[in-house]
Amino acid sequence: MAFGRSRRDKRPPVEPVTLKILVAGGFGVGKTTAVGAVSEIRPLRTEERLTEAGRPVDDLEGVESKTTTTVAMDFGRITLREDLVLYLFGTPGQDRFWFLWDELAQGALGAVVLADTRRLEDCFAAVDYFERRRIPFTVAVNVFEGSERFPPPTVRDALDLDPEVPVLVCDARDRSSVRDVLVAVVENALERAAREREPVAT
Repeated sequence: MAFGRSRRDKRPPVEPVTLKILVAGGFGVGKTTAVGAVSEIRPLRTEERLTEAGRPVDDLEGVESKTTTTVAMDFGRITLREDLVLYLFGTPGQDRFWFLWDELAQGALGAVVLADTRRLEDCFAAVDYFERRRIPFTVAVNVFEGSERFPPPTVRDALDLDPEVPVLVCDARDRSSVRDVLVAVVENALERAAREREPVAT
């Protein structure tokens, strides 16, 4: 025995479960920021600079300082536990890139819909997308400086969400805040799967 431990004491390495989570929402809501804040690897980004040609179709009201946009996806990874790893896929926000959503959504356990209370209507499309495809999702209200704060029940009513959809407040720049949202996404998706497996009472 060397260093007080025998070979028989060594446990085999844990093979983690990997889950796919989407990070969605409107243009400029903080998807790229959120993935970058929480990813333990250097995130993959497919950003391009905004151009004058895109101004007629890219609504910059409320995000006038934004200079780039995601044209395909963001990708990151976070280990929640030794046996649980999340792969994060940030979706593009503009209408003209929505054809990519179906590819990104394949195999997803659940999704985060980031919301900006200054442009709340921008996340309607994402909410509708996940509702129609029965993909569990959690709404996370991203806190922007200077924006009015609303309690989660008010946001829930404004988005006309079902009672089982979690609504949280987060800061997309803060790792622990985004991590809490991702934990809520996983818990919500697993709880929904458990409910759907329950036998129907007759």
